[in-house]
Amino acid sequence: MPVRTERLIGLIRERLPEGQTIGIALSGGGDSTALLHLALRAGFRVRAVTVDHGLRPESAAEAAAVGRDCTALGVAHEVRVWTHGEIQGNLMDAARRARMALIADWARGAGIAHVALGHTRDDQAETFLMGLARQAGIAGLSGMRRIWAEQGVTFHRPLLDAGRAELRDWLSAQGIAWIDDPTNENNRFQRVRARAVLAALAPLGITAEGLAGVAGHLAQVQAALAVQVRAAAAHLRVEAGALQVGLGLWEEPEEVQRQVLVAALRWLNGADYAPRAADLARFAGAMRAGRAATLAGVRFTRGWLCREARVLGRPVAVGEVWDGRWQVTGPEGEVRSLGGEGLRQVPGWRATGLSREVLAVTPAVWRGDVLHSAPLAGWPNGWSARLDAPEGLFGLCD
Repeated sequence: MPVRTERLIGLIRERLPEGQTIGIALSGGGDSTALLHLALRAGFRVRAVTVDHGLRPESAAEAAAVGRDCTALGVAHEVRVWTHGEIQGNLMDAARRARMALIADWARGAGIAHVALGHTRDDQAETFLMGLARQAGIAGLSGMRRIWAEQGVTFHRPLLDAGRAELRDWLSAQGIAWIDDPTNENNRFQRVRARAVLAALAPLGITAEGLAGVAGHLAQVQAALAVQVRAAAAHLRVEAGALQVGLGLWEEPEEVQRQVLVAALRWLNGADYAPRAADLARFAGAMRAGRAATLAGVRFTRGWLCREARVLGRPVAVGEVWDGRWQVTGPEGEVRSLGGEGLRQVPGWRATGLSREVLAVTPAVWRGDVLHSAPLAGWPNGWSARLDAPEGLFGLCD
């Protein structure tokens, strides 16, 4: 067996759990195709899923071709289709979110606890460059995670120490074909532009391997810093789905302040990413000065961070999750925000000790224009509200 094959199989065996059926996220591109074949050669039981994003006319035929290749290998394969209309905003981010949700749903349905993704050290280097472009802090420059849990599934990136060209050379030597996605050559997308920049940096000795190594070093720094960040989270108090910010936070080192604030924002708005550095700095400056400010769907006022009223979720029936984070139980009714009008109908709300701004964005039960319950404002009236959010401020960051 060639040394390169031994090395690549060694990465797979080192990074994936033994004795488990491994789900392979298989696009048909070089990276995921190599991942599938290497996992098989490493002796793992595997099943594969392909997400058809429907963004190119050829995508359905390509997914079917991937399925035929899996059948030839004796690998169970399914296709999940992203059904969507016109996509607003960041196309690549929307596609990534949809892909992860579809893969996780497939894995849970198949009883698969572990899914492997084919990202390489080139992806790691490109992610680092993209972090530089948005002036990310240490956490944002620490690169892609090797392992994490999301939506009830543990995801793995066992090939982060392998290069994209290395995998393609290996595939060619084995006589294994793959599909080249033309999207990867479209300069409309930031990752493609980062790839071009990385190639341009090569004459300076700045390589994917080197940048991936830098990201790894920063990940070690971030792991050490995270201990202090978690301790500093004690300056925040959770109440009624909002966060009271203690003045002691501003005595912490600036990077600790920044990371606590990022965790707080993501806990409140459910975002995958931190805001841009300049926007975050302006928001933190306003907070330190005691001024009201808004950022990423979150409002700061009178020492509290809470949801911004204009971005709250649509009304839902009692029992459904409202605003992505609250579940109200009790008799039938419609859950929507309490708002200023509702608050005026709860004369005892001041006894809660919470501000008008905090309570106005909490869930309430309505029947038409009639308020029937304001659980967080001291008037449950037969209903209760539970925060359906990750435990602790850092549940989204682990």
